[in-house]
Amino acid sequence: MILFFDIDGTLLSTTGSGVAAMQQAGRDCFGPRFTMEGVPVAGRLDPLILADAFAISGVPDTHEHRSLVRAAYARRLEETLDASHGAVALPGVPELLEALRPIAERGDVVLALLTGNFEETGVLKLRRCGIEPSQFRVGVFGDHAATVPPRREDLVPVGVERASKVRGRSVTRGEVVVIGDTPHDVRCATAHGGWSLAVATGRSSA
Repeated sequence: MILFFDIDGTLLSTTGSGVAAMQQAGRDCFGPRFTMEGVPVAGRLDPLILADAFAISGVPDTHEHRSLVRAAYARRLEETLDASHGAVALPGVPELLEALRPIAERGDVVLALLTGNFEETGVLKLRRCGIEPSQFRVGVFGDHAATVPPRREDLVPVGVERASKVRGRSVTRGEVVVIGDTPHDVRCATAHGGWSLAVATGRSSA
């Protein structure tokens, strides 16, 4: 089995630090007109969140502007997490990952990430919450989709291809499990014939 874990609301909580840091990063680059107000974030990809914020704020959505905000976001997120006492692994997550470790070492499962985060900020969140990113042998992040605009569903084939390389053989749809806290996670699994394990630890109820 390939266990694809979402990050925010599934493995950890940063109590809104990510949104606050992205908004501050945008304001560092474009002034107070940049806002995240009204932009949906739960279960969505960071590139799409950023595109919506540009549109609402009246900032041209260019490659240069995206690069500027992304770099500033990584800096601001580190500062925000340093100042926050609310960034924690969710209850049971450390114990679950520890229990899965010997199973993963035997090769019975592959631990993987499938998340809307940019890679550098997703890894930063994990480390700050005491979760070692290297235990996940496959990582698929919000800007890894090959389609324009990207969709969360488009991340699953990328993850399957990478997991197949790790396994040394093709991974079947029935081996794919996406674990997440929003309907977006469920849909991206079922769209490709995989399994979904939905957890009510984020903003979506059971």
